Amino acid sequence: MGNALKYIIALLIAGFSLVTYWCKREENTITGEVQHIDMTVDQEIALGLQAAPQMAAQYGGLHPDQQKASMVKEVGQRIVQQTDAGKTPYQFDFHLLADEETINAFALPGGQVFITAGLLNKLKTEGQLAGVLGHEIGHVVARHSAQQLAKAKLTQGLAGAAGVATYDPDNPRSVAGPIAAAAIAKLMTLKYGRDDELQSDNLAVRFTTAAGYDPRAMVQVMEILAASRGGASSTPEFFQTHPNPENRITKIEQAINQEFPQGLPGGLTP
Repeated sequence: MGNALKYIIALLIAGFSLVTYWCKREENTITGEVQHIDMTVDQEIALGLQAAPQMAAQYGGLHPDQQKASMVKEVGQRIVQQTDAGKTPYQFDFHLLADEETINAFALPGGQVFITAGLLNKLKTEGQLAGVLGHEIGHVVARHSAQQLAKAKLTQGLAGAAGVATYDPDNPRSVAGPIAAAAIAKLMTLKYGRDDELQSDNLAVRFTTAAGYDPRAMVQVMEILAASRGGASSTPEFFQTHPNPENRITKIEQAINQEFPQGLPGGLTP
């Protein structure tokens, strides 16, 4: 392949990726942000429902303790029903996973929310559980998964274009170009994920308080996560894809002060 043709193909790939990404824009009614989304709400719901069994299986399936599982569902639904999250078309369901070792919680697109028994067992109050679930609800209503998919398509397209432009089959050392492009794409995706985590913390402050929970319990959750970092159960899910818990504490406290400059309402469940 001649260099000129190679560069033309690379430009076409990059241009198509950029145009596709930038032309698909929607305003999020919960966050007020204009997002680049190329998936409908119905598609998000269908994707989440389809992926839920496989995701649960990775953590040993659902926990057999029906009392604990019911508590998770009740707290989660209380938040949904008493906040703007309940005004969205998402079909929220909350699941307790059987994994007693892994410390994790996550949400699939469309409203399927999971927490491991390993994390639940470390929580001390209902308010702390509400903070975790409120954070995951925030991911759903902020459409972070759909947004991440659109961003991943963009970065993969640009990385592919860079690979086409730099790869030379007659020069094995040129493979460093595509590898570097792929690494940059991965780093960009991780950065987007960390920004999403902080936004979900902010939404959780709003949602938990509206549902009658004390958002300061989220600070306690971060302290629990920070303390567990050195243990055997501290898996990569939280500590490689999320901001450091210590850094999140500062952001959560700022969000509380900004949301409630006159102080928190009384009678909140800790």
